[in-house]
Amino acid sequence: MTSTTLPRLLVRARTGGPRDDGPKILEHVLGWTLVVLLAVLVTRAGLM
Repeated sequence: MTSTTLPRLLVRARTGGPRDDGPKILEHVLGWTLVVLLAVLVTRAGLM
């Protein structure tokens, strides 16, 4: 590895974090569906 290839490798490195261009509406709908499903299960089980 030379000193000229090192900066190129650092620029192209990805951390695997969330991307900014994802379908945000789908994430919100699935998140709220999970919340409602959890609330229904807790209520049915008599925990609240």
